[in-house]
Amino acid sequence: MAKRVAIIGAGPSGLAQLRAFQSAKDKGAEIPEIVCFEKQSDWGGLWNYSWRTGVDQYGNQCHGSMYRYLWSNGPKEGLEFADYTFEEHFGRPIASYPPRAVLFDYIKGRVEKAGVRNMIRFSTNVRDVRAQDSGGFELTSRNEINDTEQTEFFDHVIVATGHFSAPNIPEYPGFDAYNGRILHAHDFRDAREFTDKDVLILGSSYSAEDIGSQCWKYGAKTITVAYRTAPMGYAWPDNWKEVPALDRMEGRTAHFIDDTSKDIDAIILCTGYKHHFPFLPDDLRLKTVNRLTAADLYKGVVWNKNPEMFYLGMQDQWYTFNMFDAQAWWVRDCIMDRIPLPNASVMAQDVVTRTAEEDALEDDYSCIITQGAYTQELISETDYPSFDIDASNKAFFEWKAHKKHNIMTFRDHGYTSPMTGQTAPKHHTAWKDALDDSLESYLET
Repeated sequence: MAKRVAIIGAGPSGLAQLRAFQSAKDKGAEIPEIVCFEKQSDWGGLWNYSWRTGVDQYGNQCHGSMYRYLWSNGPKEGLEFADYTFEEHFGRPIASYPPRAVLFDYIKGRVEKAGVRNMIRFSTNVRDVRAQDSGGFELTSRNEINDTEQTEFFDHVIVATGHFSAPNIPEYPGFDAYNGRILHAHDFRDAREFTDKDVLILGSSYSAEDIGSQCWKYGAKTITVAYRTAPMGYAWPDNWKEVPALDRMEGRTAHFIDDTSKDIDAIILCTGYKHHFPFLPDDLRLKTVNRLTAADLYKGVVWNKNPEMFYLGMQDQWYTFNMFDAQAWWVRDCIMDRIPLPNASVMAQDVVTRTAEEDALEDDYSCIITQGAYTQELISETDYPSFDIDASNKAFFEWKAHKKHNIMTFRDHGYTSPMTGQTAPKHHTAWKDALDDSLESYLET
């Protein structure tokens, strides 16, 4: 009897895994029976926008952290699929920083072409996974539409749920008495809500940078960003200020640790996310911080404590879609007995070695190079189409330089595709003036 494989999540990582198995089947291989579980009603993961926050219509925590008007905050040339280029999908080169709707269309295009939708059970929430003494896993899921549960056996489980959906929410003195709006980035949906508002953002990473930029673009009165360790340090607009950490709120006044203060209309917590897997028991549950080397994962994907189980996309990310592909192809070949696993001590040492190497990295540029090399390492052991990692690294380096030069215009630049060698054209409208983020508006010539 053929193996049965469960994939939990139909976002970019889960879809990469479906595409990997479908690719092997197209080449004549006999593949396992694949069942992909997706709690949302459509594929795409975080790229599948929903207006909902809090809980969904079935009482489950909303997965999505996507907001309106989001444009890619990194160049598409660093995430392009090696087997399905942007030029193939759109029929022509497009600019380097697509909005959400455009990236979602691109993601869908590949899997629609691959014909893998029938492998996915939508609106189906995985509730529990248990390892069996004899091998394999017992998995219980609930079909939310029918309100029915099902328990079944799988030889392998692949967790592809991502790690940007369970918010890390701190509390500060005075939050309980503040009568303005407090929300986490996970529940941020529309920057227009904050037009003419004095906005306080807590955090200093990508969410703080981008959500602050969205609020600025759509007319916030002022942006104040409070950092705990170091400011982002870009040349912000005149109505944008970075300050040391928040100490407390008193009424509507924010007091910072440098003894400055400001009256605030809304507080947005850009304080990160947790690796959160409530459907897994301790013996299967990844516990890691957000870094390039996730804990207890051989090659970044194999769960060392039970090598019949795999995780995709759990690293801190410079590379995204094509790294997920590299992982998915590698996991596929491991499951299909094309790649043998070493003994437990070798697998454990792999994590130790990668962790030490990461700890020795000096800056973001070395992190990019390291993750590019990791992606190439996995590709070299499978039949995933190889591509020019150095060209991808170059796009990331140029992106960082453009951000440093002007944080509000970096999206107006274009880069060279490592897949086609084509340089992206300039978008028809500067990012700060492009208030319509629809697919139709973006693709206008």
